[in-house]
Amino acid sequence: MSYPQCVRIPELAPAHFVFEAFAYVVGFALYRRNRKRDGDILPQTERNSVIVATILGAAIGSKILGWLEDPAYLIHGLAAIWPGGKTIVGGLLGGTIAVEFEKRRLGIAARTGDLFAIPIAIGIAVGRIGCFFGGLDDHTYGSPTSVPWAVDFGDGIPRHPTQLYEIAFLLILAGVLNHLRTLRLASGDRYRIFLFSYLSWRFVIDFLKPEPTFAGLSSIQWCCLLGVLWYSRDIARMVSNRAGVYANG
Repeated sequence: MSYPQCVRIPELAPAHFVFEAFAYVVGFALYRRNRKRDGDILPQTERNSVIVATILGAAIGSKILGWLEDPAYLIHGLAAIWPGGKTIVGGLLGGTIAVEFEKRRLGIAARTGDLFAIPIAIGIAVGRIGCFFGGLDDHTYGSPTSVPWAVDFGDGIPRHPTQLYEIAFLLILAGVLNHLRTLRLASGDRYRIFLFSYLSWRFVIDFLKPEPTFAGLSSIQWCCLLGVLWYSRDIARMVSNRAGVYANG
C-alpha cells in the first residue's frame, strides 16, 4: 500500500494540520460531555488555572522532548526552533507535571485527570490520522519491513504504519477506560491507567521506529520508561485493591 508523501484536503491545507485541529475539537467536545455527565469538583477560577497550566505545560514539554528527539532542530538557529519538533509524550508528561504544580500552588488536593483520559485518547487517535497522511514529512512512520500491510510513504520503502497501530491501540484503550467507569476506582485512577498504558505502548512501539537512540533507547522511550516506573506503584495499588475485593467477595 502506498500514499503520496503529503496528502492535502481539497488543496486547502495539509491533512496533518486538518486532523490535528479536528483532534482538539473532538477532545474538547468529549471533555465538556464528561464534565456535564460526571460533574466537576473545581470552581470556575481554579478550573481555568488548571486548564491554562495544562496547555502551557503540554506545549513546553512537547517542544523540549521534540528537541531531544531530534537535536538537529537546534542547529538551524532559534528562528526555526518553535514551528516543528513536537511530541505527544512530551506534551502529556509536561501537561501532567504542570497541572500537579499548579494544583499544589493553589492548594487543590482533588484529582482532576479522569475527565481528560478518554478525550485525550480519542484526540490522539484522530490526530494520528493526519500523521499517517503526512507521509515522510511527519516523521512518525515505522522502520522498513516486509509485512503484507507495510506502507510506502513516498520513498519506495515499505514501512510499518505505526500511526495505524497507535490508532487501533488508542480506540481499544478508550473502550477500556469507558468500561472502568463502572468500577469503584479512586479519583484520578482512570487518568493514571491511561497514562501508564500509553507510555507503556509508546515504549514498545517505538522500537519499530527509526529514531536515534542513546544506550539502546530513544529520548522518548527513556521518558516513557521513567513515566511507567513512576505510575507502576499506582497500578500495583489498584491491582492489589481489586484482588482484595475479589478475595472478600
